[in-house]
Amino acid sequence: MITVAKTAGFCFGVNRAVEFLENTDTPTATLGPIIHNTAVVEKLKSNGVVVIDAIDKLPPDTELAIRTHGVGKHVYDEIETAGHKYVDLTCPFVKKIHKIVAKNYADGYKIVIIGDKSHPEVIGINGWCENKAIVALDISDLSGKIEENDKVCVVSQTTMDRKTFKKIEKFLKNHCKTIQIFDTICSATNERQTEAEELAKKSDVMIVIGGYHSSNSRKLAEVCKKYCKDTYQIECFEDLPQNIDISAKNVGITAGASTPACIIKEVSFKMEEMNKTVGDSFAEQFEEYEKSLITLHTGDRVTGTVIGVTDAGVSVNLGYKSDGFIPAGEMTDEPNADIKSMVNPGDEIEVFVVRVNDVEGEVTLSKKKIDAINSENLLVAAAESKEILTGKVIQVVNKGIVVSYKGARVFVPASQASDRYLSDLSVLVGQEVSFRIIDMKKERGRNKIVGSIKEVLKEQKAALSEKFWADVEVGKVYTGTVKSLTKFGAFVDIGGVDGLIHISELSWAKIKHPSEVVSEGDVVETYVIDVDKEKGKVSLGYKKTEDNPWNKVAAEITEGAVIDCKIVRIVPFGAFAEIFPGVDGLIHISQVANKRIGRVEEELTIGQHVQAKVVELDMENKKIGLSIRALLEPEAPAEEVAEEAPVAEEVVEEAPVEEVPAADAE
Repeated sequence: MITVAKTAGFCFGVNRAVEFLENTDTPTATLGPIIHNTAVVEKLKSNGVVVIDAIDKLPPDTELAIRTHGVGKHVYDEIETAGHKYVDLTCPFVKKIHKIVAKNYADGYKIVIIGDKSHPEVIGINGWCENKAIVALDISDLSGKIEENDKVCVVSQTTMDRKTFKKIEKFLKNHCKTIQIFDTICSATNERQTEAEELAKKSDVMIVIGGYHSSNSRKLAEVCKKYCKDTYQIECFEDLPQNIDISAKNVGITAGASTPACIIKEVSFKMEEMNKTVGDSFAEQFEEYEKSLITLHTGDRVTGTVIGVTDAGVSVNLGYKSDGFIPAGEMTDEPNADIKSMVNPGDEIEVFVVRVNDVEGEVTLSKKKIDAINSENLLVAAAESKEILTGKVIQVVNKGIVVSYKGARVFVPASQASDRYLSDLSVLVGQEVSFRIIDMKKERGRNKIVGSIKEVLKEQKAALSEKFWADVEVGKVYTGTVKSLTKFGAFVDIGGVDGLIHISELSWAKIKHPSEVVSEGDVVETYVIDVDKEKGKVSLGYKKTEDNPWNKVAAEITEGAVIDCKIVRIVPFGAFAEIFPGVDGLIHISQVANKRIGRVEEELTIGQHVQAKVVELDMENKKIGLSIRALLEPEAPAEEVAEEAPVAEEVVEEAPVEEVPAADAE
């Protein structure tokens, strides 16, 4: 039985180029053979299409055609300088590689091309990075050329076999810190090689039709040879060894991307004549294949199968003559989404056809448009039912923000973005928010959906406030969020109600501003000190009893003890020394030295560490008297020493408590 691979023959890019040259009425010359197939080149030559190997050999009044393999940037520059008319028949998939290489080379990346350095496609790609790429067919080709700290961009010849690509990819990932890898193996090449492998496994004889100079045809033959020892590569039927015995055997036929259907048909038909035990004829298979292709139009909704996922986007098999592509930006509204975690090869996916460009061989698709269409129906129902929805803030726009809800974009005006004034809406970006649809209208032919976060927050806060006032009592502990800071304290949302932590309640130590202890947005544990239900005001505490530094004083300090302390403040009558954070003792001017001094600064400086004796410990009034003099030898007769002044009555200066009203409940 003879089986012809469905993927055999011209790929889209080759078919597009050959069809153009077959139908052009303009005298044309190709810069090198249009494809690696002698029969096709000769046929085109009989139609008036000549082959040249240099631009300066272009005949007069002849249009130049750039072949499917593509060329380097310098060739385009040369054509432009010479003023020649030209048509660019570069395969669209190769064109994409040119753009990738040019951009990343300009961004300082070292370019690695996985491919054959003598292949015209690789030569053309290298021409987009000033011919400075590292071309590799094996790991050994990279030896000594890649450093760990290099920024590396990796692309592949479109006809490269996947095993070689994966081998080099793995090596580079293990040796480079900064690397961008673009899997640019043509999906048609991959599919053709995969199908050839499967066909070879169940065939006794494999025929690979393709030019002897064709890289992808040679690789097909290599793949088939691994599984079927009787594999033959031919350009036409006449090249087939006449001693092949195919009677009562399974024969597989595949063909490279540069092999036209007419040659495949010829080989198939003549082999059928050699062996009448034939399954479906190639003509029938080809006709069945063409019938199976769908038609696509911009605006269609279609379901396809994911065949490849990269950071750049998703390739989808739609059953069309070329695969579709979903750019990363058309997968989701979330800018930092991991596309590779969203879909996998083999998944079915519904998409929206954004653009069909048969000339370029591109079908641009969008998943987020499908999501938006589906979600808009849900939003219409939610608007009627006043349902509360949850989405993520993805963007700040003029006069508001955009919330993504299952792919649909909901505009929230700045006035509806919060229940309090926000000077910078960007703080909301990335947050999950609850909202309600408040308006839907058409603008420029599109639905504009308007939502409100504020409306939902006010309702939620009202419900929380009602519950709070029903349950609140002095001493009760709450976990809240710091909403704002003032010079006299911090306002904290404790569940529908904002309470005030006065600055004196924030720390046992002296602080000048609440920002020394808390910041806006901090989640804090606080407790109720006082409640005024009539005025809707709550006073909160933050410092904990167990952290009271005077507990440490009681446990560790005794009158008469000698302690280490640090001078923190100097006043005319003495110096305050820190014993523990939040606890200072007073060294009176008469206790600073063993002699009479006019100013404390003569003996002490702020920040100085000293030893002093505890001469008074008043725990009830929280006062400590210290003396340096008590530890020094007397320097003058006692009568010359000034009479000791009493220990200062106040040694701890507390921040004055302002009469500040507690926060109103909102």
